[in-house]
Formats: sequence, structure tokens, C-alpha cells
Amino acid sequence: MAHDTETKSLKRKAYEKELRELQAQLCLLQDWVKQEGMRIVVAFEGRDAAGKGGTIRAITERVSPRVFRVVALPAPTSREKSQMYLQRYVPHFPAAGEIVIFDRSWYNRAGVERVMGFCTPEEHERFLKGCPVFEKYMVDSGILLLKIWLEVGKEEQQRRFEARIDDPLRQWKLSPMDVEAWTRWYDYSHARDQMFAATDTPYAPWYLLRSDSKKKARLNCIRFLLDKIPHERVKRPKIKLPPRSNHGAYDDEASLAGRNWIPDAY
Repeated sequence: MAHDTETKSLKRKAYEKELRELQAQLCLLQDWVKQEGMRIVVAFEGRDAAGKGGTIRAITERVSPRVFRVVALPAPTSREKSQMYLQRYVPHFPAAGEIVIFDRSWYNRAGVERVMGFCTPEEHERFLKGCPVFEKYMVDSGILLLKIWLEVGKEEQQRRFEARIDDPLRQWKLSPMDVEAWTRWYDYSHARDQMFAATDTPYAPWYLLRSDSKKKARLNCIRFLLDKIPHERVKRPKIKLPPRSNHGAYDDEASLAGRNWIPDAY
């Protein structure tokens, strides 16, 4: 199995300690987002095996899914293919008090669709022209839009792909599409550069995140979000549990006797 580069660069205990502290700050952030009715969209893009999924999990594992909502759309249906391209993404946009995280977004058209031929050159060109207008409308409507590109090096990407081949816990991550994409490194580089040139705007800039070390990338990404999303600490009333009522008390353990219990194997 391949050896991840981050095991040398950041010890697990130090990583977990820092991650816990940052996740605690994300919990404070979500209180402010709810109180102020903020609407935030975070779009994650990047090369295959760049660590998008792990980074998103690090962001969301300690917060409420009702505030931090992850959207990972499957391939479009035949009906969706007949719609305006951006139409399928709009229903997932945030309401007040929500942060929507897109695990891949409308930028599929600028990446995998462009490289793999799932869209025509004309559709690709039309997307690059129209996307900045679309995002300007988002920002002008009050949405805070953050676009993050995870960049992993060729050697580290190869190590991660090779690790997926032999690890039964990771094999599901390696599809025939991923293998085909791996052979097209420079096609994806050119598509990425075209995308940046057309859509890196003052009102919706791209932010690049180096992800050769997955642990460092996760920490750096959370720090970035905490820095870019203005927030303050919301005062919470101190909670004291009241005594339980004994009204209607009975032997509820005995009432469960004879039910179908899952075997206690540990």
C-alpha cells in the first residue's frame, strides 16, 4: 500500500488536537450563521484523489447537517440534461442560516465534462462566458461564495490511486472514469487553467489549496473558512438539566423483555 506523505509531516496527535480546536470554532461559527441568517456557498473542486471528500468530512463531522449541508449531485438524468445547465444546482442553494458545501459543483462542465467529451466545445465556451454572470448574480443577492480548488501533485496522486487498488476500504473510490482521468493529467491542467482565466473574478475568486498532505490541507481549509466567513461568538444561556418527572413511572426495562435485540458481540 502507498505511503501518504502527510504521515511524515504532521503527527497524528498534533493533527487531532488542532482539528478538534478548529472544529469547536466551526460550531461557534454555525451559531452566528443561524443567528444572522447568512447564506453561504462553498464549492470544492480539484483533481481526482486531491482529498475533497476527507476535507469536507473534517469540516462537517462536528456541526449540524441542518446548517452545514453537503450537496454531491449524481450524473444528470435525461430530463436534467435537457434543462439549462445551471438549473439543477439552483434548488440546492442556501436559505437563511445555511452553509451549502458542493462536493463538485457547476464547474463539472469546465473539468470532467470538458476533458471527457461529455459536453461540446460550444457548451464549454458558453459556460465559461456565462458562469461569471451567474456568480455575480449570486453574490449580488447576498450569498457569500467561496470557491476552493484542491491541487495535488502527480506523484502523490499516483500514490493515492495505487493505494486504492489494494485497499478494500478504498476500492470503491477508484472507478473506470478515475483511471481514464489519471491518464489525462495535462488535459485536466489545461482545462483548469482555462477555467481560472475565465472565472477567477474579484467578486468570486478562486482559492487554491495544496493537498499533498491531506492533514495539512484539512486544517488549512478550516482555518481559511473561519477567516473568510465573518462571525462573532453567540452567547448561549447556561443549561441545567431539570429533575425527571416520576409521573406514570413503571419498569420500562421489563417492558422490553422478549424484544428482538441486536447481539452484543463486544
